[in-house]
Amino acid sequence: MATEADTCRKFIVPKLQAAGWDDAPCAIQEQRTFTDGRVMFVAGNTRRGKRKRADYILRYRPDYPIAVIEAKAGYRSAQDGVQQAREYAEVLGLRFAYAGNGNEIIEIDMTAGTETVRSDFPTPEELWRRQRQDLALGEQAGDKVLAAGFPDPERPLRYYQEIAVNRALEAIHGGGRRALLNLCTGAGKTAVAFQICWRLWTAGWNKRGDHRRPKILFLADRNILVDDPKDKTFTPFGDARWKLGSDAISHGRDIYFSTYQAIARDERRPGLYREFDRDFFDLIVVDECHRGSARDDSAWREILDWFEPAYQLGMTATPLREESRDTYSYFGEALYTYSLAQGIADGFLAPYRVHRIVTDLDAAGWRPSVGELDRFGREVPDGEYQTKDFERTVALRARTEAIARHLTDFLTNTDRYAKTIVFCVDQDHASEMRAALVRLNTDMVARHPDYVARVTSDEGDIGKGMLSHFQDVEADTPVILTTSQLLTTGVDAPTCKNVVLARVVGSMAEFKQIIGRGTRLREDYGKLWFSILDYTGTATEKFADPGFDGEPAAEVTTEIDAEGAVIATEVEEHEPPEETATDSDAGPTVLPPDDYSDGLPRKFYVDGGEVEVVAHLVYDLDADGKRLTCRKLTDWTGEKVRTLFPTPAAFRAEWAMADKRGAVIDALAERGIDLHALMTEAGQPDDDPFDLICHLAWNAPLTTRAERARRVRENGLFDRYGDDARAILDALLDRYAGGGPDQLSLPHALKVQPVSDFGNPSEIARRFGGPQAMREAVAELNQALYAA
Repeated sequence: MATEADTCRKFIVPKLQAAGWDDAPCAIQEQRTFTDGRVMFVAGNTRRGKRKRADYILRYRPDYPIAVIEAKAGYRSAQDGVQQAREYAEVLGLRFAYAGNGNEIIEIDMTAGTETVRSDFPTPEELWRRQRQDLALGEQAGDKVLAAGFPDPERPLRYYQEIAVNRALEAIHGGGRRALLNLCTGAGKTAVAFQICWRLWTAGWNKRGDHRRPKILFLADRNILVDDPKDKTFTPFGDARWKLGSDAISHGRDIYFSTYQAIARDERRPGLYREFDRDFFDLIVVDECHRGSARDDSAWREILDWFEPAYQLGMTATPLREESRDTYSYFGEALYTYSLAQGIADGFLAPYRVHRIVTDLDAAGWRPSVGELDRFGREVPDGEYQTKDFERTVALRARTEAIARHLTDFLTNTDRYAKTIVFCVDQDHASEMRAALVRLNTDMVARHPDYVARVTSDEGDIGKGMLSHFQDVEADTPVILTTSQLLTTGVDAPTCKNVVLARVVGSMAEFKQIIGRGTRLREDYGKLWFSILDYTGTATEKFADPGFDGEPAAEVTTEIDAEGAVIATEVEEHEPPEETATDSDAGPTVLPPDDYSDGLPRKFYVDGGEVEVVAHLVYDLDADGKRLTCRKLTDWTGEKVRTLFPTPAAFRAEWAMADKRGAVIDALAERGIDLHALMTEAGQPDDDPFDLICHLAWNAPLTTRAERARRVRENGLFDRYGDDARAILDALLDRYAGGGPDQLSLPHALKVQPVSDFGNPSEIARRFGGPQAMREAVAELNQALYAA
């Protein structure tokens, strides 16, 4: 009977070689893993879920995959592999997929919607011709699409980055003047932009079809978004790079970098961009293009309109919403979208836990007493002030100190060296927060003077230095950065473990950018997940928004008294609220500047009073990355189990076999069910996990492990064995009753007392008549334990 491996070795590979797929520059990639596996929590520890792996990926060129193949064993139908082939083709962005069992090959054309039975595989030239015709590319344009990317063996493009690069090149070479890529924060947009520019540059593409390399302008709205790509990712371009500025004009380079502000028109100058002819640039790459560049009335739009003859590629992390509608109207529908939910599911981005912390003032509001004066002797206007007013209209020092105190306690109980970014309302608030954190962490500040630092535009080079050290994975400090707007985007801090929201964030685009500060994974530095500490309710609101892709689940409310002691714990369910438009949805948080014409700031500063944290809610991202309802683990375990096993008998059949039990546990873990956590939450540490699951899924009665062990002893299972073998089986039952079914796993079970007292594994096996007889006896013991 031909196995799947036989099908691959004897039939698939020879047919692919006969078709020419093994001849350079084409390539056959066998058993190709293309995701890292979702990060999950099992028994309190992180582990990786199952990785996606294709049997074969066919590449027409090293940087251009064109088809995927799913192989099945010879005794199975090729049709059994069609669904898997379709799924992988959709994920990998491929038009062609194949399913085969050695005798039959089924071709799936995802674009045409057809399935065709074939006797062999098409040649590379046939597939490329069909692909090129579908893309409406001429022969010359098609050749340029296939230009080689810059080789980076240490950091090769991930599958979704490769899709984005090729989709952009296909659009540009196909004559698409404007194009848009939507890649979530942390997905590596800069690497995508670099490879697009490199392949266009090395192919000698330009908008007029001349024999010259293109002139490319990389635009962003912040220096850090320009300097980092120029000085790091784009270094292979060497002297072809140039950063534009008022004193830095050059017409002799190829790859230009600039912020909008550096070349835009303002009251002092007509606009540096006019130093260049309208058709000077062949391509303009607009990074973070959702940040206003496409609005009709934007000064930045003038730049894009001036260089209208150039091809323009927008890159964003924001799906189509009201605040990004201008972007999509200008650039068009995204060529490709890779969401945060998908990044977490693939294991490329870090999952997270959201902590919703509520102070008494945020819960009930604040009202000044009659005639209350602020720090500057001004009477505070009477009124009910809520979260949205704090640090905008009225600054309450006690609230800032309460937040700082809670954050300090959180770090003390978790990791005081966990890098943390605190997003404040404005630069003044960031300064107040920094001062409060310094007062509460004097022991750490004594050891590390830069333990807490403010990084805003006011700090200039000093702030840049602090940020650089914060980003350095080898540097321990600074640990806590307080900021307002500066770090919301473009800051790659791979070991940031805590993102703190001390201000309301109205814009979904800005919220996603802020969350993106923590989504980078650095497994080698222990960064596999991160926490969001939300003191304003922003996270709760945004996660319930249908426009947010893939977020938290279980919600636990913990109330504490003034001393921090737990008063009560409550689990609630929350339905997502209906989406409503608010004034704050229009864009990022922008506050008016202080007007010091009368010598006083715009805000009222209240230094008195006391504020306490009254509630702490914890949200967990579930295994699907989509659950917004909040339930206990015990509540939804049954639902998940029933999707895997329709009946208790089906579950029992898999669980009772020791060699299959591990796969069952893995399948449960992939759906967010941690057996250790489940037994702890259910308060049933002595029950068999099999019985607990059956109870939750089908309301079966609970049975302790000791009771199951007693039944096996009473049924006479051991009677046919000799005294030593019976004693060994009896010892294994004692191990099971004390620790669970894991204690019956061979050969580990033979190496711990009291079983190991009978000798080494070979000596123990001899007491049963040999290794095979021993394995059969232990397998029978497993079956007997779960017979009823």
